[in-house]
This record gives sequence, C-alpha cells and structure tokens, in this order.
Amino acid sequence: MTLSFLTATSQETAHPDRASWVNPLIGTTNGGNVFPGATMPFGMVQFSPENSPVNSKNTIAAPGGYEYRSQKIRGFSLTNVEGWGCAGGSGDIPLMPVTEAVESSPSKDFRNAYATGFAHIDEKAEPGSYRVKLANGVEVSLAAATRMGVATFRFPVGKPARILVRTSDSEAGSTAAQTNIDASTGTITGSVTSGNFCGFLGTEDRRSYYTLYFVAHFDRPVTETGAWKDESITPGATKAEGGTGFGAKGFPDAGHGSGVWAGFGNGGDVRVRVGISYVSEANAEANLDAESLADTTYEQVSRRARDAWNKRLNQIEIEGGTDQQRTVFTTALYHALMTPTTYSDSNGEYTGMDGKVHHVVAGQSVQYANFSGWDVYRSQFQLLTWLDAKQGSDVAQSLYNQSQQDGGRWDRWTHLSGATHVMNGDPAAAAIADIWAFGGRQFETKAALASLVHAADVPTKEDLSQAGCPVECAGQRPGLDQWLKLHYIPVGAPAWGPAADTLEDVSAEFGISALAGHLGDSAIQRRFAERAQYWKNIWNPQAAPDGGYFMNRNADGSWAKIQDDNDKAPKDFTPSTEDGFVEGTAAQYVWMVPFNVAGLFEQMGGRDKAVVRLDRFFYDEKGAPAVTKAGPLHAELDNEPSVETPWLYDFAGQPWKTQQLVRQVLNTIWKNAPDGIPGNDDLGEMSSWAVFASMGLYPEIPGRAELVLGSPIFSKITVHRASGDVSILAPAAETNTPYVQGVKVNGKASSKTWLPESFALKGGTLEFDLGSTPDKNWGVKKGDEPPSFGASPANE
Repeated sequence: MTLSFLTATSQETAHPDRASWVNPLIGTTNGGNVFPGATMPFGMVQFSPENSPVNSKNTIAAPGGYEYRSQKIRGFSLTNVEGWGCAGGSGDIPLMPVTEAVESSPSKDFRNAYATGFAHIDEKAEPGSYRVKLANGVEVSLAAATRMGVATFRFPVGKPARILVRTSDSEAGSTAAQTNIDASTGTITGSVTSGNFCGFLGTEDRRSYYTLYFVAHFDRPVTETGAWKDESITPGATKAEGGTGFGAKGFPDAGHGSGVWAGFGNGGDVRVRVGISYVSEANAEANLDAESLADTTYEQVSRRARDAWNKRLNQIEIEGGTDQQRTVFTTALYHALMTPTTYSDSNGEYTGMDGKVHHVVAGQSVQYANFSGWDVYRSQFQLLTWLDAKQGSDVAQSLYNQSQQDGGRWDRWTHLSGATHVMNGDPAAAAIADIWAFGGRQFETKAALASLVHAADVPTKEDLSQAGCPVECAGQRPGLDQWLKLHYIPVGAPAWGPAADTLEDVSAEFGISALAGHLGDSAIQRRFAERAQYWKNIWNPQAAPDGGYFMNRNADGSWAKIQDDNDKAPKDFTPSTEDGFVEGTAAQYVWMVPFNVAGLFEQMGGRDKAVVRLDRFFYDEKGAPAVTKAGPLHAELDNEPSVETPWLYDFAGQPWKTQQLVRQVLNTIWKNAPDGIPGNDDLGEMSSWAVFASMGLYPEIPGRAELVLGSPIFSKITVHRASGDVSILAPAAETNTPYVQGVKVNGKASSKTWLPESFALKGGTLEFDLGSTPDKNWGVKKGDEPPSFGASPANE
C-alpha cells in the first residue's frame, strides 16, 4: 500500500516549483552512485538512506550509500558525497528505526544487521526531502538544512519505538567512535573518526583524516537505553566507544564497532533534530541552533530546502522540450549543484588539512570541501562559477587554503580534511584558472598563481616518491624532476600511467599559462604555454598503421613496449592498450589536447585525416553510434577522458557532426530512469556536461571561458547571472532538429562555432535557427573554428 503523505501537494514558493521537475532517483544504479536523500545546494548535511549491498561480497550497496536494486535499508546517514567511486566513504552516523528488541550487536553484521526491507512504491525523493515506509511499518521523513537535518520516524501503533545510532558505521569504516545518551534531555551526542577513501586499493589512504561530531535532540522522553561494542550489548548503558577499523584489506572489520540505542515507548512519532560539525560538539550544537528552533518540524525544513533549490534551479530557466528532457536537464542541474560541500561551521571555523582549527579568511563566506579535481576541472567548476561568481571565488579560496595547510601541495582529490591523492595529473591549475575565467575573482589570485607555479617548478619529496602509486601517488606533480628534465613523464617515474600523466600535466601547464595571462603576467604565461606543448614529446607518428598515437616513452627517449599484466612478455603497441593510460586506452586518449586542437590535428596530418579518425572513434563499422561500452577503440562518454571529444568536429570544420552526436547522446544515454546517468556522476561533473550540452554550449578549453557550440534542446533558455543574463533562443528546437542552419550573436549573424570569453562573462543573446537536416555550409570556413593555443599564446 502506498503512503498517503507521498501525494501531498507542493508548497507554494516565491519561485516556480522547478523542484517538481527533479527526479533524485536518476543515477541511483548503473554506477551513477548518486544518493537520493535530503540535502541543500552545496550543503554539509546529506540525510540519505544507506542500503544493504545487493551482492553479498560487497560491504556497501554503492558509493553514495544507495543502490536502486537493493531491497533493504540499514540506516539513514547524515553525510555523503555525490556520484563518487571506489568503495565510497562518509555515510556517517546512520540512524535506524527498529521495532524489534535489540538482542544482538548491530556490529555482528555491518551490512545487514537490523536492516529492513522497503519498496520503491513507498518511497519519495525530492530536492531537500526524502520519505519512505519501511517493511517494519515505520514511516521515515527526512529533510535537510545546510548544517542540520530533521527526521520524523512514525512508528506503528502498539509497536516499540527504538532508534539505533550506528556511530561507528561510516561507509568505509572508522578508527574511533564515541556516543553518549543524556536520557534526561533526550539528547544523543558523539563523534566518528574516519576517512579511508579508496583505502582498499592501497595503504596510502587506509587511514583516518576527519572527525565528524553530532548532536541529536529527540522530542519524546527516552524510556530505554542501551549500547554495544563489537559483538557485546549492554542494555541500560548510555555510553559506547570503538571504531570498526579498516581491516587488513581496507574494509570495515567484521564484528567491530559501537553505538547506542534509545527507546521511546510504543508507537507514534519520534522527531529528531541533528546538527553536525567537523570541529566540535559545541559547534554542532551551534550549527543546529543557527538553523532551527526546538520546535522546528520536518515540514518547515523541507519547505525551506525546496525554496532554496527552486532559487538555484531557476538560475537556468527553460521553455519547450519534452517532459523527459525537462526532467533530465533539471535533475542534471540539481546534481551539479551539490558539490563541493559546505565545510565551515556557522561561526566560520573548520578543521584544516593540517588538523588545526582555522577560520574563513576575510572576504570568504564559506570554506568548501570534497573536490574531485580530475573530474570537475572539465566543466563543473565552470558551471558553478558561471552561475555564482562569488561562490566560485570561495571555492578557489578553499582550494588555496587547503594547499597552504598541506605544505603547499594542491592535492588532486580531497575528501573533507584529507588529501587522498586519488587519480592522476595536476588538475588544480586548470581548476583555479576555470574559476577566474568564468568570473570568480574574489580570492587570493596572485598568491594562488605563485603557489601553483612553485609547485610546477620545484619537486618535493612526495613528487619523487612512488608512495601510493599508481592510483594514489602522493605528490602533486608525480615525477616532476623527470618532467623538468625530459619534458614528459617516462616509464618508471611515479605515475599511474606515464602517457596519461603527461597529457594531464600539459593541461595543468596550460591552466597556469591561462591564469597568468588573465592576471597580466606575460612571462609566466609564455613560459607555461611552451611547457603546455610537451604533449608532442610522446606523440609517435608511426605508432600504428592508422596513424600516430600518444605512447609511453622510456627515459632514454625510446618508445616503450606494452607491458600487459596478463602477459609478462612485452608486446608491440596497439591503440587498444590501457598500458600507460588511466581509465581509458590509447585510442581514447589520442584526443586529449583540448587547448591546442589545431596542433593535434596537424600532427594527425590535417583536418581531413582527423575527421576520418573521429568518425571511426564515434561510430562502429556499420555506422552505428559507439559512444559507451563499444570497446577500447571507441568513445566512452560515461567517463572523463572522452567527455570533451564530441565538440572536436567544430575544430575540424564539420560542426553538423558535433550537433548530431551530442543530440544522439542526450537522446539515448541520459534518461529519466534510475540508470539515466552513464557511469559515475563524479561530484556533478557528468551532470554538468549534460547541462552544458543541453544548452548547446561547452567549455572545451580548460582554464578559459570560450564556449564551443552544439545546439540547444529547448526553445528558450535564460541563464540568470549577476553580471548579465544569457538568453538562448531556438524556436525550432525539437528532439529531431539538432542541426544549426544559422546563428545570431546579439542580433548579428555569425558563422563561428564558438563564443568568446566576453560572452560568457557579460552575457548576451544567442539565437539558433535549427533544422532536421545538416547545413554543411555553416561554420565550415577557415577561421570559423574555435581557437587553439600553441607555444605563442594570444594576448589577453
């Protein structure tokens, strides 16, 4: 039976109810790894269900805590991270309502103990709130403010009302946990110390690096208490201590952990308000007080959260399109506006990368956390800053603050106060340049540039170390000494994949060059523009019969043989190899010079030959699209190494192919369904791709704000920005009209397949004339293509 409360009408707000177009269950399977629970835009709290795993071999259901195929919930956690990979993390302080007696320790079975079934028909996820009826009869309603959450647990009449506080049971485990019940005030407090993101991959991250504190106030008298540690329970106890550990292989240790339970008599509603902080219990209480009163209800918090989401979602207004397109687009925008997350408390304090308590600097509103640099430098930071330049500035300041607290290292993947080093390359420079280019100027810009230049010029002991390699190399610039000497990352240097690391590093060099150019430092701009061309040093024009490829290179300059883990004998190069590359193949990385596409095409023998290779990359031998799971020689538009490739036809003088291909992807692999995100959403990166693609724009060049053109799927799009709105008009936009027949920029006809930085910054009007057949005369002349940046950068 479905729940009556699931059909309640939405509250009227000051803005159109765009939240009703969001389906938070999109991306909850197929590896999307999003969570469906309650959160605010960029909120600290993510109040969301933690499922039991679908596969008995797994410790968790999925990174993000939720997997649509799971049929059980083991708790409702207070924190999570959107769309990440590995074995997840966070998922802190799961609260679990139970109607049974607590007769054995929940730590006996991390995955399934006291888990309860549920059905999707009894579940409702909306921006800012989440509701579900569990198989044990408890109706759960969750809502979130920025630093606090509120829950109502409606227990069946006549059934015991108990809540487990599984303090130690963070998704990746914990090294310490402590919990206290004050029955006289109905308060439970405590903390968990955790980390361990990707810790199962190696020992570098098999450690704790943050402590989360919480304060929970219940509105009913506590009539029963109890606690457990490891496999022992103590009815009547009010304190518990002990973490799960990370085990020998980086997963929570079976039979270890601690928590408490509280009973509230029989049946009825139990309401709890929970505040959190990464600094102290006192700050958690202060955060709770700042955002709620003692009698604050679920309905009030969920309504405020919905209002906040409507305000953010209405920054990009859309007209036209199908119901599915509107839902997919708005949900993608929703997912793209979740991360990075608020990390500083209401008083401005936060725990830094050095373990010390810091305060936001003058002019900074919020310290943010959770940065998957390898992912988000490609388009998510651009979208975030484009919509709110002040927030982008705070994000840049947050990254700079982290680097200063971490000895000058700009780590590529930071989780809360931990540098995890996950992925490869050095995305920080491009990320900071992205923010500046799209209008984020209120941070310590010159100091940030100086720090990035120093990190690119002066090797550290971590840069020289193999610690954590291949996946978690500890240095900001692994193999930097070899880079400075050889001008590429050779085989044997600290790296995940030498060829891939080289290609990521040249984008970092270009990011420094772009930032320096914007800041007026022409000497740094020129020096790093030259270094950005080091990609040519790993280009082998005779790599394969079909042309040149990027290849691993030895330190002596010779081309390396392929070393296959399954075959000890080295082999000759083949484009399908993953040796030297990261989450991709040589064929998929051959396009990764987004700042100098013209230079890359020249190496390939010119535009015509590049187009032949692009056609072969995106389509199989029968002409069918090959954009995901089509094999190692084709595009994988479910992962970052391929995301910029569909717009390369704009550079090659055949823009109609970009228009058709992007529309094909939006029409097929982005769906209003649980499997509607093609792979990890990666803290909103993939969703930001879908947002830009649906508007007919893409920030192809890292560190700059030129926008390359596809075609919009809506008849009217208005991007509201403080420094000037962007209006995109396409009266003929339909699902089957992807082809541009003409474009006007601010009323003037244009044949260029790109927009200058000034348009992104100042706003304007973009008009598309669209049709169902390609116009092969538009955007094809030499000079219509987007800019490319070689060793002699254009003047800023």
